[in-house]
Amino acid sequence: QVHVVESGGDLVQPGGSLRVSCAASGFTFSSFAMGWFRRISGREREFVASITYNSGSTYYADSVKGRFTISRDNAKLMVYLQMDSLKPEDTAVYYCARIYSWPDGPYDYWGQGTQVTVSS
Repeated sequence: QVHVVESGGDLVQPGGSLRVSCAASGFTFSSFAMGWFRRISGREREFVASITYNSGSTYYADSVKGRFTISRDNAKLMVYLQMDSLKPEDTAVYYCARIYSWPDGPYDYWGQGTQVTVSS
């Protein structure tokens, strides 16, 4: 049974940093690309970043490029999103998802999300 579980969301001041994590289980993790998405209140869920199965390629939304870094540890079955220079507009629920087919999906398994709030 496939599981994807996010953690690490918190309240952070503008300009601060935070790392959110995603723990995967129930499938051959090292064979699949993974992605991070977010849902800002009142808006559709949007793409944030993705990473290939072997970390060979990464992609970022323009809104986070240069500030966020996606990474993975295949030995630990983990995906991470390091967020630096956070802005209030980064406030959202962040979701991790498995990418069934690189690069455009479908994204077939999702976690429950972790709340990130950027506020002073």
